[in-house]
Amino acid sequence: MGTYAVTGSASGMGHETTQRLRADGHTVIGVDIKDADIVADLSTPHGRELAAAGVLAACGGKLDGAVLAAGLGPGPGRERLRQIGQVNYFGVVESLVAWRPALAAADRAKVVVVASNSTTTVPLVPRRTVKALLAHDADKALRSVRPFGPGAPTMMYAASKIAVSRWVRRHAVLPEWAGSGIRLNALAPGAIMTPLLQEQLATPRQAKAVRSFPVPLGGFGQAGHMADWMCFMLSESAEFLCGSVIFVDGGTDAYFRPDDWPKALPARGLLGYLRRYRRSRSL
Repeated sequence: MGTYAVTGSASGMGHETTQRLRADGHTVIGVDIKDADIVADLSTPHGRELAAAGVLAACGGKLDGAVLAAGLGPGPGRERLRQIGQVNYFGVVESLVAWRPALAAADRAKVVVVASNSTTTVPLVPRRTVKALLAHDADKALRSVRPFGPGAPTMMYAASKIAVSRWVRRHAVLPEWAGSGIRLNALAPGAIMTPLLQEQLATPRQAKAVRSFPVPLGGFGQAGHMADWMCFMLSESAEFLCGSVIFVDGGTDAYFRPDDWPKALPARGLLGYLRRYRRSRSL
């Protein structure tokens, strides 16, 4: 049996995953703003430090895996706008960086980051916001979305999920991660019936936007189904999964961009990546 850290463990997909892991006999260290083993506010630097340190103390320096499910969706107010980027991006990245030694101490640890299909289905997401988050410049990210007015929270949400997905893809293949036996992947759900979605559906403007998005299979996904996917991605069956972003969204991503992926890598780009790979292997 293994030891796993789960952020967002008190509700939604994080709660469902926690329940399944514990039912299978695993030890789970839950992190959330309330009703968790470690109560911490991931929207603040201090809260993220508390969460990181608390998990490391509880696991004894060894983690078999982690699920980063804590997240915030679009909502009203300047404070919510700030919190979206802090929780969805910094709450994931800073936790994983702190936990990486404990993950490396385990045998073939696996990590699942909850991304979103908003990474490919929300138009006009400002590149500068994504770049600011990847550069860990929270203030610049906030300034970059404020011109969108009422649409700023949606832009920040999509940008935070794009940034965290790219962080996963960039880091998953590095010696510090793949080379240390850590499988780092992301799950990109669509509209899943969680407290976050229920909050959006309770607001007429957001409810209209949510319901207007095409879902070829119809309806909303279930948190329990996403938990099944995450438990699979933590299992031995996912030994060869590395740097993947898996869409489970009822077909929405495929509906909007059927021909955008897979996309061939240009020859010039391939040669550059091969040189970089050889250099990394020689270090």
